Amino acid sequence: MKKSLLLFVVVLFIHSCGIKNTQNLVNEGDYDAAISRAVDGLRSNKNAKGKQDYVYLLEEAFAKAKERDTNSIRFWEQEANPQNLEKIYTTYVALANRQDQIAPLLPLQLLKENKNAKFIFSNYNSEIITSKQKLSIYLYENSKALLLTNNKSNARRAYDDLDYLNRINPNYKDTAKLMTEAQNKGTDYVKVVLQNDTNQLIPLQLQRELMDFNTYGLDQKWMVFDSNIQKGVLYDYSLVLNFKQIDISPEQIKEKEFVKEKQIKDGLKALVDSRGKTVKDSLGKPVMVDNLKTIQIRIYEFYQFKACHIAADVNFIDLKSNQLLNSFPLATESVFENTYATYKGDRRATESEYYATFERRALPFPNNEQMVYNTAADLKGKFKAIISRNTFTRN
Repeated sequence: MKKSLLLFVVVLFIHSCGIKNTQNLVNEGDYDAAISRAVDGLRSNKNAKGKQDYVYLLEEAFAKAKERDTNSIRFWEQEANPQNLEKIYTTYVALANRQDQIAPLLPLQLLKENKNAKFIFSNYNSEIITSKQKLSIYLYENSKALLLTNNKSNARRAYDDLDYLNRINPNYKDTAKLMTEAQNKGTDYVKVVLQNDTNQLIPLQLQRELMDFNTYGLDQKWMVFDSNIQKGVLYDYSLVLNFKQIDISPEQIKEKEFVKEKQIKDGLKALVDSRGKTVKDSLGKPVMVDNLKTIQIRIYEFYQFKACHIAADVNFIDLKSNQLLNSFPLATESVFENTYATYKGDRRATESEYYATFERRALPFPNNEQMVYNTAADLKGKFKAIISRNTFTRN
């Protein structure tokens, strides 16, 4: 009984909160949010007495939303500004959608007044078609005018408008063709160059990987990176990865010799006193204790080391003004190291964790080319990060 009462109180509290929130939305003029909340509240058991507040609020919000939108449309039409054509079209669509949202619930009863709630619906099909046609003509003609300016910003605006036109009115005239033109005119073409100002050779495979922009996953809408310079393409920018310094340390082998001792248990022995006599227990038997002995190991440890450090710059250059727009330093390092050891004596004299070192052997040092390649593997990720994080176009 107590659980049922508690559940009833919780449901009543949630319901009252829902009503209050819906009323607040109406008071704030957020009619569509209020309508959505009221519709949700009426989806089940819509004619229940407890749902009457939702019915009244839905009726009020719908009427006020319709009045607001029709007044806005009249104002925009009188103003005769083509910039308002999209607002007129989308508002007519919103008016129709709002009716479609409520229609499945009708009729809705007002129990106290013994009548149905009043929702005056209108057919907006003609207005939607007419406003869409006017908007389509405007978007099309304005986009064509923007494309005549040969300005990248205008071309990008034209592309966005044409993309919207294609969504509301698919296959309108030659929209697809104009979108391709806008994409081409609005795109910045970037020439990617690798430059080596060091005395070290950069492996050919590494050059290919650094310049393979298909693997970078940049996919920038208005920027094309091209490491294979194409004839006939007017490049806007140059992206230069300039290797400034490649330092490779000599191959080093460091040796270290040390001795370790440890006491271990080696069976049992009779306990003797200070006079050298055997100590016996109460039964006359010798007292036995651990026989400890000292073991020793001589370890010969070898440490192999070779390092490579690369420093580079990423330079963004405006090819039209031949100015350096930005420059970012890049640095990365890789280390080859290997530790192994041999020993003489009893290996139990050292820690068991050290045993693995005895299993290792000397490894061949990587050559300089391989060191450069290994080091630059990290460079590619840093190179991509710089490009992804920074915008260096004029627009």
